[in-house]
Amino acid sequence: MNKKLIINCDDFGQSTAMNQAIMHLLEEGKASSATMMATAPGFEEAAAWGARRRQPNIGLHLTLTSEFPALRWASLTGDASLQDESGYQHMTVREFEQKARAQAVAKELDAQYERVNRAGITLSHVDNHMGSLYGMATGRSLLPLMFWKAARWGLPARFFRYIYKEDPLLSSLSGIERPVARAAALADTLGVPIPDYLLSHPFGRQAGETYDSFKRSMIGKLYRLPPGVSETYFHPGREDAWMVEHIPDWEKRVWEFRLLFDDDFAYAMRDARVELADYRYVQERLRRSRVRASLRLVWELVKR
Repeated sequence: MNKKLIINCDDFGQSTAMNQAIMHLLEEGKASSATMMATAPGFEEAAAWGARRRQPNIGLHLTLTSEFPALRWASLTGDASLQDESGYQHMTVREFEQKARAQAVAKELDAQYERVNRAGITLSHVDNHMGSLYGMATGRSLLPLMFWKAARWGLPARFFRYIYKEDPLLSSLSGIERPVARAAALADTLGVPIPDYLLSHPFGRQAGETYDSFKRSMIGKLYRLPPGVSETYFHPGREDAWMVEHIPDWEKRVWEFRLLFDDDFAYAMRDARVELADYRYVQERLRRSRVRASLRLVWELVKR
């Protein structure tokens, strides 16, 4: 199988700096897609742009946490279990997993989906801000709820079928193979298309990291990319005074924006024979596999 890579821009709608970067990347075809935060302050700007352009590759970034002290947002439903004492969504995944009621989460996911739909966005997929539904902090996973909602909405979802052994963030988690296999099987049972691999990289700037070292690392991943469909996510931002003052590790966001326009990265994509794909491809791949399975079944019945 060819090497396909989805480059998704997370946090669309978070702030003007993020919105401007993501719009530019989508306009120039440097990223496959973006996922929109229905709860964040920049949502209306992002949604208006997406609806005006009839942008076909915008997903829903299910948002249950609000992590930056200088940039907070509330849940849409206002349920007390989804918010801290200040009235904003919990700052950490651990707090969310410990305090959120499952029924309240289900209503919040529907409210976020409905807000994006009302804005005129035709969604291409769904994913999750900070992995808050994955159960990474306490083991309380709400992935079945996310997959059930994705199936109801008819959307592919960000998850992964296999562990990419060279991914330091995922492969370092002991015993992750079995829960990943169970979750992938549930997605298949519900008919939710998912990619084969998820390629992560550190969100914040690492000690001693520079733009050049970051670029080398990301280009190296292209040459080691496994066959199949992989997704990697970026959090690109255009440098502005507000972001510099208020957002931790703002340099990394500027680097991620810069990287996707870097000629060296574009050359590496071609040289490593990596094809840019999106979630429409993931959905179409599942449809084709079902057609093939049906044809095989018909053929077996004919032969009897």
